Amino acid sequence: MFKSILVPIDLADTDLAKPAIATAATLSQTWSAVVRLLNVLPMTPVMLAEYVPADFDEQQRQTSEEALAIVARESGIDPSRISSVVRQGGIYHEILEEAVHMKADLIVMTSHRPAMRTYFLGSNAGHVVRYAKCSVLVVRH
Repeated sequence: MFKSILVPIDLADTDLAKPAIATAATLSQTWSAVVRLLNVLPMTPVMLAEYVPADFDEQQRQTSEEALAIVARESGIDPSRISSVVRQGGIYHEILEEAVHMKADLIVMTSHRPAMRTYFLGSNAGHVVRYAKCSVLVVRH
């Protein structure tokens, strides 16, 4: 049923991503699916550009790629079935773009327990659920 699964991860809170990774690992094993971990880096605000090193974005990307490699190794998913990618831009926009790019059948992501202002879903999860062209599984943390 699912052949390609996208798992967006916030590297600032990897504990939040663990349930989504575990779910993707189970689905990957069940359906022989490939899994792609995704981290989205925010754009550096123009007003801060003069205060950060010239290669700041590249340093951020490299750090994120290394962290994703560690998460992939610790995921329990067969190394031949897992990959990772770092994109830069708006979170939900980049998640949706990567899903289209990799022809994802499923996006598995976590969402915080709702507070009053995000009662049903977090804003990024909500956008992904509304606009994704594939199935989306939201795992509550």
